[in-house]
Amino acid sequence: MKKRTFLKTAGILGAGILLQPLAGCASQAIQSTPEPLLEPFTLPPLGYAYNALEPAIDATTMELHHSKHHAAYIDKLNKALSGKPYKGTGRSLEEICRLADSTDAAVRNNGGGHYNHSMFWKWISPNKSVGISTGLNDAIIKHFGSMDKLKLQLTEAAKNRFGSGWAWLSVSEGGALFVSSTANQDNPLMTNVVDQPGQPIFGIDVWEHAYYLNYQNRRADYITAILGLINWEIVSKQYELAINK
Repeated sequence: MKKRTFLKTAGILGAGILLQPLAGCASQAIQSTPEPLLEPFTLPPLGYAYNALEPAIDATTMELHHSKHHAAYIDKLNKALSGKPYKGTGRSLEEICRLADSTDAAVRNNGGGHYNHSMFWKWISPNKSVGISTGLNDAIIKHFGSMDKLKLQLTEAAKNRFGSGWAWLSVSEGGALFVSSTANQDNPLMTNVVDQPGQPIFGIDVWEHAYYLNYQNRRADYITAILGLINWEIVSKQYELAINK
C-alpha cells in the first residue's frame, strides 16, 4: 500500500469515528453522519448499553471508561489545541496522530487517547453473529498461520506490555498484517513515535482502568475476554479499506 494511499485510508477510517453523541443515551445506535473534522472534538456514543458486554466487561467499568476516561482525553485535547491549527494543518484526529511527536505530550497523549478509545468501542461488540470476511481470514492465515496463532501473538503483546498501553493488529504500508504494542496512548498511526507504523484495524486497551474493577491483576483473563468480543464485521471492513484504497 503506497504512502499516499495509506494516509488517505487513515482519513477515511477516522472520519467514521468522529460522531456526534446522542443525547444522554450511550445505548442507542451510532449516527451515520460524522461531525466535522475540526475541533472541538466531542465524545462519540458507545453504540450499545454499558452492560451489553457482561460478563466479559462489567457495566460500571464500561461507564467509567467511556463517560469519564474517554471524555477526559477529549476535553484535554481540545484545550491543548487551543483553537490553533496543529502544525499548520487542519484538525482531523488522524492528522493529529500522524503528526504527533515527543515535543507536544499533551496533544500526543490526548489525541491518541481519543482516537484509540473511539475505535476500541467499535472493535468490540455484543453482536457475535457476524463473522470475519474471507479476505481478512485469508490474510490472517497468510501472515500468522491461523486465527489461533494471531490471537496468541495479540495475547503476548498485550500481556507483555509493561505498565499501560495497547496491543495492535495493523496493516503495514506494504499491505501486510502485523502485531505490535505501544505504551500509554500511542498508536501505529504515529509515524514519528512508533517503531512499526501502520493502519490499526484492531486494538486491545491494557490500561488498568479498562479491566481492574472486575479482573484486578488478572490481565490475561481480561485479554481472553476481549478476544471473544471482537467485532469482525468492523475489523474486516477496515482491513478491506486499508488494502484497497
